[in-house]
Amino acid sequence: MIPAPHRAADDRYDAMAYRRCGRSGLQLPAVSLGLWHNFGDDVAIDTQRAILRRAFDLGITHIDLANNYGPPYGSAEKNFGTIFAEDLRPYRDELVISTKAGYDMWPGPYGEWGSRKYLLASLDQSLSRMGLDYVDVFYSHRFDPETPLEETMGALDHAVRSGKALYAGISSYSPERTAEAAAILREMGTPLLIHQPSYSMLNRWIEESLLDTLESEGVGCIAFSPLAQGMLTDKYLDGVPQGSRASQGKSLSPDLLTDETLAHVRALNEMAQQRGQTLAQMALAWALRDPRVTSVLVGASSVRQLEANVSALDHLSFSDDELAAIDRDAVEAGINLWAPSSAH
Repeated sequence: MIPAPHRAADDRYDAMAYRRCGRSGLQLPAVSLGLWHNFGDDVAIDTQRAILRRAFDLGITHIDLANNYGPPYGSAEKNFGTIFAEDLRPYRDELVISTKAGYDMWPGPYGEWGSRKYLLASLDQSLSRMGLDYVDVFYSHRFDPETPLEETMGALDHAVRSGKALYAGISSYSPERTAEAAAILREMGTPLLIHQPSYSMLNRWIEESLLDTLESEGVGCIAFSPLAQGMLTDKYLDGVPQGSRASQGKSLSPDLLTDETLAHVRALNEMAQQRGQTLAQMALAWALRDPRVTSVLVGASSVRQLEANVSALDHLSFSDDELAAIDRDAVEAGINLWAPSSAH
C-alpha cells in the first residue's frame, strides 16, 4: 500500500541554521543528511521514509548521495527516488539533492575513476534511478591521477551546461588539485561550488591548508564523516557493540579502536558531558566552529538519532579554554580512508 503523501511541517525553516556555500548564492543547512549507510536494500523502506520525512521537517534541505551507495550499488538512489516520488516531489524546489561518481560502480574500464565517459554515463543512470530531471550538485567523487584534470572538470562543466546538474563539486581532492580544478572550471564558466572532504576531531587534515585554499577560491566545504565513522559517539566507549559499523566491517575496522584512541575519545566524551551535550553533538558543533565549513553530513539509522544530531545546533559556541582542552585529545586516529585521493 502506498503511504499517504507527506505534508511538510509548517515550521520546518524556523530552527535550522543555513550557511552560504563559499561565494555562491546557495545556502545549505548546517546539518545535511547523507545516505551513505542505512538507505540500501538492507534497511526497511519505511524506516528510510521516516528518516527522510523527519529530516525535511527539521529543515534539512540537502540530501547527499552517490552512485554506489547501497548495498547493493545504486539502491540508495533507487530507494530515495521511490520516497521522493511518493513524499517529496511537491517540494523539489526546496531541496538540494547531490550525487557523485568516481569510485567503482560497474565492471570494466568505464565503471570508475574520472573519465568523461564514466562520469556522464553515471549521472544519467543516477537521474534515472532517482526519477529526477537534474541534481543540484554533481561531484567528482575522487581525484583520478591517470585522467587529465581538464577532462574530469570538463565532464562536470558539461553536466551543468546540459541542465543535468546545477552546480559542480569535488570530493577528497588535495589543496593543490582543488586550486587547479577551481581554475579550470572558472575558465570554462562553471564555478566550483563545493568540496566534500572527510573531517572530524580524529581526522583534521583539512586544517593544514585545504580550508585556506577553499576560502581563497570562494568554494564551500561540506564535511563528511564528522563523527569519525561512529568513533565520536558513545557507541564504542566500552568496546564494540553488536550491529555497529565496526562489528560489521562497514568503513570502520575494529583495529582502529586502539586503547590509545579510545582514551582520547573517553576524554572528549567527558568534555561533552561538561558542556551538556553528547559526544556526537559536541563533535558536530566542533566541526562547524570554523565558518568556512558550510555544513556537516550526518547519517542516521533512526529518527531519534537524526533528531539528536540536529540538536547539536543548540550549543555551537566554544570558549578558548574548551577548544584548547579539545585539542589535546582531538588527535589523528588513522581513520582517513580517503587519503589516497588527496595525496596527489
